[in-house]
Amino acid sequence: MATRERPSDRGRRRAGEAIQRLGRELREARVASGLSLRDVARATGTSYAQVRRFELGELKVVNLRDVGAWYAVVGLDLAVRGYPAGDPLRDAGSQRLLERLRAELHPTLRWRTEIALPLATDLRAWDAEIRGLDPEPWRCRVEGETNISDGQALERRLSLKLRDDPAGHLILLVSDTRANRAALASLRAGLREMFPASARDVLRALREGREPSGNAVVVM
Repeated sequence: MATRERPSDRGRRRAGEAIQRLGRELREARVASGLSLRDVARATGTSYAQVRRFELGELKVVNLRDVGAWYAVVGLDLAVRGYPAGDPLRDAGSQRLLERLRAELHPTLRWRTEIALPLATDLRAWDAEIRGLDPEPWRCRVEGETNISDGQALERRLSLKLRDDPAGHLILLVSDTRANRAALASLRAGLREMFPASARDVLRALREGREPSGNAVVVM
């Protein structure tokens, strides 16, 4: 069975692919402009070997300032940015938050972490999943937030996850801080629609080993 690629390994692989592509683009533009490798190196104060190895994808350490200069000499502008892809690595505070909820569960309930969404190429994952068998098999996903810095972005992210993995309930588990409570209050209308169940009722059900009544925001 194939294993899921670690985020750090995926990042290194994607960066390597990007460097290869940039090298090809540089060579194509340089040849089209009639410049030699030595012309580019001389104009940018770098070495012939550096430019050549970059074009061939052999340069192990890449200086973005040098790449920007090489691109400019051959008539290109270098643009580098990141794009959303998957979820960020959870820190120790997030793990402690998840453990606080886990400690509330009835012993018959099953708890797993890092549950990938059911799409083959999707890099996103739920922080945790609770499964039970009463009165029939059910699941409840858990998304933990220690610091809500952008409430609207959080709503959008959760809406997309629920769209792509709709089966089961969802608990938005939030650290009990003044800033987080203020952020939740500002999103109250949208959250009521997405999380209609009472946190008290959901926690009671989980402590008793029962299926929650619906999605809920739980502050702990």
